[in-house]
Amino acid sequence: MGLNKITDTADTICAISTAPGTGGIAVIRISGSQAIQCANRIWKGKQLEKANSHTAHLGYIINPETTEPIDQCVATVFHAPGTFTGEDIVELSVHGSQWIQQEIIRQLINGKQCRLAEPGEFTRRAFANGKIDLSQAEAVADVIASTTQASHRLAMSQMRGEYSNQIESLRNSLLELASLLELELDFSEEDVEFASREKLKQIANKTQQTIQQMTDTFTVGKAIKEGIPVAIIGEPNTGKSTLLNNIVGDNRAIVSDIPGTTRDTIEDTTIIHGIQYRFIDTAGLRNTSDVVESLGIERSINTLKKATVAIWLITAQTTQTQANQMAQIIEQNIHPDTKLIICINKTDINKTQTPPALNINKQYTTLPISALTGQGIDRLKSKLHELTINNNLPQPHMIVTNARHYEALCNANESIKNVLQGLEATLSGDFIAQDVRQTIHHLGEITGTITTPDILATIFSRFCIGK
Repeated sequence: MGLNKITDTADTICAISTAPGTGGIAVIRISGSQAIQCANRIWKGKQLEKANSHTAHLGYIINPETTEPIDQCVATVFHAPGTFTGEDIVELSVHGSQWIQQEIIRQLINGKQCRLAEPGEFTRRAFANGKIDLSQAEAVADVIASTTQASHRLAMSQMRGEYSNQIESLRNSLLELASLLELELDFSEEDVEFASREKLKQIANKTQQTIQQMTDTFTVGKAIKEGIPVAIIGEPNTGKSTLLNNIVGDNRAIVSDIPGTTRDTIEDTTIIHGIQYRFIDTAGLRNTSDVVESLGIERSINTLKKATVAIWLITAQTTQTQANQMAQIIEQNIHPDTKLIICINKTDINKTQTPPALNINKQYTTLPISALTGQGIDRLKSKLHELTINNNLPQPHMIVTNARHYEALCNANESIKNVLQGLEATLSGDFIAQDVRQTIHHLGEITGTITTPDILATIFSRFCIGK
């Protein structure tokens, strides 16, 4: 049964909530109206049906048919409605043997009182029972997937509801605007004005500015969540692979004096000041008749187009012709918003030599480095952080990290702009009210006030089973 076909929460569900594999312990979660009775059927110890909420009890899991013990474990009991899902929950902390985990799940299902949970079903029930809104539900998955302090901080802020509160504040402002407009319509024959057009413009303007600020954060929010892509580009043998290895602290890429060694993009990540950066070593850009190398060069150019930062490596041996060719490639393919750092590499052996003139129109930063010895690498990392983050982040509740939220905010922004245009053109209140309601609708899609079964199925199907 697919998640989009679940129309109620009458069933009791169970699943392993810890990561797959063998470990010290594993947690099996049971949720639903029969959760306590279901657990009690395979439990030997204090009767769980008599246990107080939020209490833990030591006992044994047994095979109810043979009474043979399966494992000694701790059962924690939670009574509705003060639980994550809003339902009765029992969590069994068992030893991490895969056999034990699967056998307990088998015994639970054999009792016919519960079934195996669908992916994300526990969180979906929390949403359905009003424990969290939709953006908070999505943040649960982001907390689990967070790999850096910055991504964790954003996800925790959203899970706590700070982001949702910002969206609700915008909706409340729009509801005030809509109510004033609709009151005027109700009393149009009496020629009563409940709010001046200037006050309506002020409300709409403030709302539009906040929505715009939030949409503008999506690029940085997405980068924090997924890692900031940094392309390492340049001619063959300028030290691109050596630089990648130095930055990530591993021999990730093959280093050779033979030109054209790197024929595909090689990617690895590292953390700089709490932010994850994705460094992509690319094939050296040059004219070649080698078909495989040509494909690598094509991928290099595509990487350059998508990068947040491009690091162009040159050396004192780079000729003026090569520098001009590279500058042309960069200007033709780099995104206008992409930051460019030009690193003069191999300073450990070329201390007295100077690179060729750089005839490039795009603004850039120049840094001398030695990818081999590490000289200048700390300055490079600091410059990367300065160009991309620089500790000037908006407050977490203002940062958009989710593509679905970004699309809804863009749609809301267009609708509120129509409201402002209507007010400026002194259109009838009923026309303006329609655009206000449309803006409210788009914002409601973010928190789940307005949603569809298909959207819910798509969101929760991405969760792991047991969450």
